[in-house]
Amino acid sequence: MKKLLILLLISSMGISPACQGKEKNGTDGNKAEIENPVKSTEKATITLTKEDFKNKVMNYEINKEWKFEGDLPCIVDFYADWCGPCRIASPILEEIAKEYKGKINVYKVDIQKDQEIAGVFGVQGIPAFLFCPKSGNPQMSSGIGRTTEETKQMFVNAIEQVLLK
Repeated sequence: MKKLLILLLISSMGISPACQGKEKNGTDGNKAEIENPVKSTEKATITLTKEDFKNKVMNYEINKEWKFEGDLPCIVDFYADWCGPCRIASPILEEIAKEYKGKINVYKVDIQKDQEIAGVFGVQGIPAFLFCPKSGNPQMSSGIGRTTEETKQMFVNAIEQVLLK
């Protein structure tokens, strides 16, 4: 009975809606290819550096309270290349960025390169998403849905209820 419980626990650890911890040898061990529903080679999401983040989202070095710096509401995707759920969310966010072009921006922050930004927002597990309305306070969420459709609907709901309300 103990062996069965241990086996179930070990096998369930492999299917997680979020990654936690640090990269180990540049890979998460997942060799499965992630299907990309976005066929265009032009990226609609924008990867931000620390300086870009301060100009387009929040200048956390000057403002201790939330003050949005952007022109359009946005989603900030905190991700890492080695994170399986992040790789699943990425093409969905590309699709969302194209569908809502001109209404919202979709930004990406690589937590391996810009750990400071992730630290400012208390990101401990990825993928993590910061939903920033033009006015009002942002909302943070982490993880993805069980399916691509569920994940996309999660983004659409947050866009409609938080960003475009």
